[in-house]
Amino acid sequence: MAKILYGVHGTSHGHAVRAVTLARHFGEHEFLFITSEDALCHLSREFATIEVLNPGTRYKNYQVDIPATLALAVKTLARREEQIQRVLRAIKEFGPDACITDYEYFTPLAAKRLGLPCLSIDHQHVITGCRHSVPAGQYADYLGITASIKLLFSSAPDTLIISFFQPPLKSGRRTRISAPLHRESVFEHTPSKGGHILVYQSCSISDAFAPFLRTSGRECRIYGYNVDKTEGNLTFRSYSEPGLLADLASCAYVVCGGSHSLISEALYYGKPVMSFPVKGAFEQWINAHYVEKLGYGRHLDMHNLDAGLFPGFEERLGEYEKNVAAGEFRGNETVYGIVEEFVKTGRLE
Repeated sequence: MAKILYGVHGTSHGHAVRAVTLARHFGEHEFLFITSEDALCHLSREFATIEVLNPGTRYKNYQVDIPATLALAVKTLARREEQIQRVLRAIKEFGPDACITDYEYFTPLAAKRLGLPCLSIDHQHVITGCRHSVPAGQYADYLGITASIKLLFSSAPDTLIISFFQPPLKSGRRTRISAPLHRESVFEHTPSKGGHILVYQSCSISDAFAPFLRTSGRECRIYGYNVDKTEGNLTFRSYSEPGLLADLASCAYVVCGGSHSLISEALYYGKPVMSFPVKGAFEQWINAHYVEKLGYGRHLDMHNLDAGLFPGFEERLGEYEKNVAAGEFRGNETVYGIVEEFVKTGRLE
């Protein structure tokens, strides 16, 4: 048995889900989580947790709220040493054999001070760890997120990138890349092809989105509004993991933001994707970009909704389904093997 200290980014559901999936798989090991905000609520139901601050992202009107995001970063960095000392005390009391960080700032810094091995597992490092062709219009956002990732989230010497798209890796770091890691409940549902559209919104919601969905001509099962009601062809549902996955596995296709986790689950079930990334969130932009580049669906703009988008998408639905069917979107076994190797040896080969 090993003891593992695991730092998890507090905002965005996908980080906590990935951490829980790994911890449940390695039930023979003991975990202590360093986290905050939404992830703290999620992880503390099942595992020991310690709360620390976290420089997360804030959203408003379906775009990144830059002033609020910067204010949170300033607040967090102003208490940097205090938070590092909090993690150092946790390390000394817990006595971990290794550390893992999923886009969490303080765990790798504390691990470095004490000479503990630390593995970074997340999707965001696909931006800095791989080669991309970035258009001029996105270059400012690309430079901004690159600086953020390198300055705040790249202290771990080893990196495992989780991604449904796998561009060429850059050289110079101990880095591996794997197909997506899914929560085990994903595998409890068998894909089928129904007539409804699965709609999922997480970060922010545009007022024009629901009227746009009414033009689809299909039943839309919508998650993210936290209500249960039906308005014409729109069925709004409160979040339920079994309900969401059942609707996802049986839909015709998916309409969502740029969340890597939801897109990855949709692709695993063989579903084409209409992706509307949040403006200013480069990670969401690049996810949507590769959805379209690889022929899995469309990369669209929430601020330019048009009723013609649905007919155009459905004309190519068979083409998208064929491309998705040719992809590999299950990386659980690969990820488990890499993590097990790291815990044993303290580094990635």
